[in-house]
Amino acid sequence: MTSTIAAPRAPKLRADASRNRERIIMAAREAFVEHGADAPLDEIARRAGVGNATLYRNFPDRASLFRAVVLQVKTRIVARAEEALGDGSEPFEALVGFVHAAADEKLGALCPMMSGRFDPFDPELVEARARLESTVTELLDRARHCGALRADVGAGDVFVAISQLTRPLPGTHCLNFSDFVHRHLQLFLDGMRAPAHSVLPGRAITFEDFKLQS
Repeated sequence: MTSTIAAPRAPKLRADASRNRERIIMAAREAFVEHGADAPLDEIARRAGVGNATLYRNFPDRASLFRAVVLQVKTRIVARAEEALGDGSEPFEALVGFVHAAADEKLGALCPMMSGRFDPFDPELVEARARLESTVTELLDRARHCGALRADVGAGDVFVAISQLTRPLPGTHCLNFSDFVHRHLQLFLDGMRAPAHSVLPGRAITFEDFKLQS
């Protein structure tokens, strides 16, 4: 059984120490996307251009590094959503821009790290999740209110699509799948436009569904 970790907010770091920490998180994120949660920590340190001692000084174990990567991804997706709300675009186009930008964060490849590894009441993760829920819900509401988004789509449907379409598929090592992610996302987004041309089975997925499963 994987233990959870709840970490306090990190104290403010010196500029060089902060840069090292950010390099480690970015390197870890790319390594986890490419190799999964068991990516060697030595390789992560090498990619970040730091020594192993620096990595362990910032992240004493793999769980604390997982947490930092997940928090960074959530924070970056929130920023993408807030940018979409404020860019002045037509509501559905703002939603389209957000979905494509969120896909670039490679959420699907990191999904296996997001289940059962963290305290569900971790303050920073709870805060990021609340901001994400509020902002994305507003994006969908604006598109729906102007008649561009079909009525039977929920915020959870969007994140299921992003997660599924950015998750590496088994048995496709000879195919550069990432080249086709945005193509398939656009097909999904076109299916979200109103008026709807079919009746969707089941019900819309909401953020509450994710909370119940966590």
